[in-house]
Amino acid sequence: MSTEPPETTEDAEPEKPAMGADAASSQAQVSEAEAELQAQRIERERIERRKAEKQGPVEAGAKLRGRAADLLAAVRAVESGEKPVAPVFTETPAPRRPAPEPARPAAAVVAAGAAPSSSVVRGVREVLVQGGAPEGLAVQAAAVLGEGAPEELRADPWQLLRVAGVRPEQADGFARALLGAEAGPDDERRGRAVTVWLLDQAALAGHTALEMPVLVTALGRQGVRDAEGAVQDAVAQGDVLVFQDAVEGAVASAEDEEVPVRVLVGLERYALAEESLADGLARLVNSAPKQDCPGEDWERAAASSEGSAGELIRAVAGHGLVLHTGGEAARAEPAALLRAAQDLGLRAWAAAHGPLGRERFAALAEGLRVATVAGLLSGAEGPGRDADGALDVDLLVVLDAPQLDVEAAALLVESLPDGARLVLAGDPGVLWSVGPGRVFADLLAARVCPQVASRRPDPGPLGELVSGVGMGELNQVAAPGKEVVIVPVRDAGEAVHRTVQLVVDSVPRAIGVPAEETQVITPGHGGAVGTRVLNAALKERLNPGPGRFGGFDPGDRVVYAPAPGRTLPGRVEKADAEGLHLVCGGERVVVPKERVEQSVRHGWALTAHQAVGCRWPAVVVVLPGDAAQSLSRPWVYTAFGRADRHLSVVHGVEQALAHAVAEVGPKPRTTRLPVLLAPQVAASAG
Repeated sequence: MSTEPPETTEDAEPEKPAMGADAASSQAQVSEAEAELQAQRIERERIERRKAEKQGPVEAGAKLRGRAADLLAAVRAVESGEKPVAPVFTETPAPRRPAPEPARPAAAVVAAGAAPSSSVVRGVREVLVQGGAPEGLAVQAAAVLGEGAPEELRADPWQLLRVAGVRPEQADGFARALLGAEAGPDDERRGRAVTVWLLDQAALAGHTALEMPVLVTALGRQGVRDAEGAVQDAVAQGDVLVFQDAVEGAVASAEDEEVPVRVLVGLERYALAEESLADGLARLVNSAPKQDCPGEDWERAAASSEGSAGELIRAVAGHGLVLHTGGEAARAEPAALLRAAQDLGLRAWAAAHGPLGRERFAALAEGLRVATVAGLLSGAEGPGRDADGALDVDLLVVLDAPQLDVEAAALLVESLPDGARLVLAGDPGVLWSVGPGRVFADLLAARVCPQVASRRPDPGPLGELVSGVGMGELNQVAAPGKEVVIVPVRDAGEAVHRTVQLVVDSVPRAIGVPAEETQVITPGHGGAVGTRVLNAALKERLNPGPGRFGGFDPGDRVVYAPAPGRTLPGRVEKADAEGLHLVCGGERVVVPKERVEQSVRHGWALTAHQAVGCRWPAVVVVLPGDAAQSLSRPWVYTAFGRADRHLSVVHGVEQALAHAVAEVGPKPRTTRLPVLLAPQVAASAG
């Protein structure tokens, strides 16, 4: 590892639109993503039908005391129809209304795949103007709240919190403008809306639910004095669901007592997805895969493969669900499995997180059938679906499995036909999904199916460095070919200067990797050395121009986010009346001008979350001094692991880097999947 002499954030999650963002963009988004949204809507309807077949929506019968017991009893009475809402609760809630499906925190989505009518948008705009809110939010608000949006906003102004980017203090101001003195901090409508908003924010942080005490505390911080009452009201209105799960490892203290439980509160969409995912995984675990070829053929294929690739083939031959772990080099093993399955006559496909991962995996062997997860679900890529709506596959290998959130995972599992095999493959050391859940980590911990750990290490100094980071060690590695270079810096200005110097001059000259194949990764979008500042500096050197179309010029390197959690690297081809023309992963994309500001950014510098699932010949990781608090072992592992041939580290955090690698693990996420999978452990063991 060499060191060059010195010359002298924000959170790593993808940015969320601010309250003042141009809301007209959501209408364009619908038309662009129509196929994907339609597929997701159909799958969610199937999930809801499966849930409706169950006798009770929530099982809650263990012994609780105090308000938690009252809450659970009330929920059961309301959900079962034994009692109407009003007699159950001491406070009389507003008349019950059908609850709209909560919007995904990162973007508003029209559930039916159609834009709201112009009359509804016009009505919402009038209410927004009257309440002093940006009228640009009209399309988003109408899409989230539906045809009755104007009336709903007048009756309950805090429903504005359902629009992405709106915060409680902004909704409070909107409510005061509409309701006057009636809009107080103890208003029940405010308590319900803030409860949903907090669960939306929790989903952005990866949680599928929150423990009741955590939610109550958070409500108190937002000025909700009767926090438990607010949760009760939200449950009664159908905005949230409450669950009771056994505490992991807990046992009853006496024969007449039941196992201790924890009370969780969550949004319906994630609760349904997580339960449907558990049901689908149980179906795979507990049913034998289709006998599509003789066992001796599988054994011959395994015997002809090297090392853990053979183990993977044997595991897949006899099981419906298999997990595979390993780094970049280990991808050769799922490729060997896919090739063997295709040779045996199986309809075998792989799905990668993004187009760069798809192309990289396809290059491992000739004839591999590989799509992206989003393309597979939307029908834009892959084998298509059979008459029953299931994917037309016998074997599906999902790469980059840590990037699956609960909704995407549920859609994939629900899409598999009976008898199909599913392999989830990925590197457990990388950052988890942008969306809620930790599906791959939960499955690894549950041990409900065979797990094959690759013994194929990533080669060279870079492989040695990244492998050490994964084990919590920041090792000095020998890098005779300058595979790893450390560039110390003293301040933010020097960090920006050295980053540009590396990309434009040093790496092309010393390593032979041109600037267009070098990727910069930094912890956040904002700050003195965030993606915004770095991209501005790099554009000035690499593709200067006036930015006539929303700040972009032909030739600009960009990233396009067509949907939450999806990042497509690309370049600007041209701009015209249709919009901004991009080339992403070899495909041409037209982004309408209304969508450009929200969904396209310059892409010379990315966050690690945006870069996950991709690799480049050279990577420059920038660690400014103010980034010390945001570093963790998964972040460093992910950022360093994006480099294929060369890694430069612009290092301004001193000992904080070693501390993060050794001591700071992934941020905890509250999920229910381990509890839902627990019964499958005994079933698979039997």
